[in-house]
Parts: sequence; structure tokens; C-alpha cells
Amino acid sequence: MMRPARSLLTLAVAGSLLIASCGGGEEGGDTLTVYSGRSEELVQPLIDLFEEATGIAVEVRYGESPELAALLIAEGESSNADVFFAQDPASLGSVGELLMELPDTILSTVDEKYRDRGQRWVGISGRVRTFVYNTSSTIPLPQTIDDVTSPAWASQVGVAPTNGSFLTFVSAMILERGEDATLDWLRDLAANDPIDYPSNSPIVAAADGGEIEGGLVNHYYLLQLRAQGGGADSENHFIPAGDVGSLVMTAGAGILTSSDNNDTAEQFLDFLLSRRAQEYFATVTFEYPLLDGVDAAEGLPPLSEIKTPDIDLSALSEVLDRATELVAEAGLV
Repeated sequence: MMRPARSLLTLAVAGSLLIASCGGGEEGGDTLTVYSGRSEELVQPLIDLFEEATGIAVEVRYGESPELAALLIAEGESSNADVFFAQDPASLGSVGELLMELPDTILSTVDEKYRDRGQRWVGISGRVRTFVYNTSSTIPLPQTIDDVTSPAWASQVGVAPTNGSFLTFVSAMILERGEDATLDWLRDLAANDPIDYPSNSPIVAAADGGEIEGGLVNHYYLLQLRAQGGGADSENHFIPAGDVGSLVMTAGAGILTSSDNNDTAEQFLDFLLSRRAQEYFATVTFEYPLLDGVDAAEGLPPLSEIKTPDIDLSALSEVLDRATELVAEAGLV
């Protein structure tokens, strides 16, 4: 059954109920309030490092990036947030009018394709779409994203159609190919009887365990599985055509115009883009660092060597709701 896309505003109430808060300091003084769409497990150690290095207390409100974006829209100028640290550029773009223009000293730290064209957010780390596969598979690996829908992969590909990264990937396809071609691809995928999963991690585990031959995921989940002692029977395949099958999705951050802590907020963004923090992303979360001169995790190709599509990440928010609708229309949910 088709499910209509939910706008960010309709998620605001759910977001305010579901988002958990954890305190990093008392009110007043140099306390910084961060709305984080990155999970607590993932980034709290990094925030702890910032507090230790600067003496600035950080209060973090954790939640899903779209829900936090909805909450920021609902709060408007009355929001207590200083920084929005989001998992994806679409969520950042949806609140672009609430974000201040960042100084060049911050923006120039990363390549211009990983920052907002309106200068309101900057990429912090990168996740690359990839095709994870079982190393015993004899099916030819996809050379383009269209190969994933070939009969050879029927009933053998894992997908997470309701997951945010998949919807961002579909949004990028809309920007690259248009709505009609994207819907055709989604219908071809649905007709190929993919195996549904709730998120990326179980897809990687299933490919590694031989339950499926391959799956559409982000690159770092396999590295996380290996850090836990698994992943010996699977590999990441970076689709070489340079289409959305190798999309680079950035986690990023922006500063709220309603913030009274601009200097402290800028200091936080500077820290996230420092060598110390970028090495954390490379070695702990296995994401791609965006700071020039910081190497990716061992075994990953340099980001500069991956063929990626020419997509304006700032425009993803404009088509995210339509991407959700097309996924439902194609019968994937």
C-alpha cells in the first residue's frame, strides 16, 4: 500500500516527543546547545573531547535528523539550539533559512562540493554509497547503478527503502536523471524482488553471512562490522560509473541565526573540522574525513579517486519528499 510522504512540519510533534536530551553543562556561561542528528554513541566521545579541550560545556539534544529539522522549524527564532549537526545535507537544507552564513575560515576548510552553495552549512564527514557483496558470489559486480536491477541480481539484493540514506540516494537520482527516470529505476528494482531490511547494518551482516549476494549501503558499515570481528566474507564495491551508486553523502553542521553563542558555535565547527576530530571520523566511525591531508581508514580508496556524480548536495532537500513518494509509488514500501 502506498504511504504518502510526511513533510518535516508534520514530524515536529513526533520529534519533540521522541528526541532524548542529555546535558553537558549548566545554563548560562559558555554552554553550547547542539541538536545532533548523529547518534549519541557515534559522536558523544567527540563532543567530550571538545569539552575537555575548550572548557566549554555542551548540551546535546539527540534525535533523527529529519525530526530535529522539523523541531527547529517549529521552534523558529525561539529555539535554544546554537548548532544543528545533521546526518545528511537534505535535513540541513530544509532549515537553511534558519542558519547563518558561515565565515570563509570555516567553509574553505573543505572542498566546495561538500558545503552549502548558500554558505549556511559545511560538510563534516563523508559517507559513500557502495555495493556490499559476499566474496563467494559469482554474479558480475554492477558497473552502473542500473546493473543492480538486472535479472542476475533477482532476489539477491538487500535494500532499506525507508532508511534515510536510501531516500537521500533516491533524491540524488532525481537531481541526476529526473523524476520519470528515477521512478522507472525504482520500479525495475521492485520488480527484481529485492530483500527489505530496516537499515544498512543488517544488509551488510546478511551479505557477509551469505543470506544475500549483495546490497546497497554506505561504505562504513562493513568497516564497523570488521571492527567487531566480522566482515571476513564480504567486500565493498565502489560502482565505477560515477553515477548515484557512488554518491558521497556528507554529515554536516550549521549555526542557527537565533543563537547568542556565535563565537562558541564557530569554535565547535572549527573543532569538528580540526585534524584531531577528522582523524576520529577516519579511525573510529570509519567515515571519510573531509579535511585535506587526513587519510581515510586503511583499506579505503582515497575520496579523490572515487568517481562520484556531479550533484548539488544543497538541492537534496528540495526533492526529498518527492523521493519518499516515488519509493512508495514504485511499491518498495
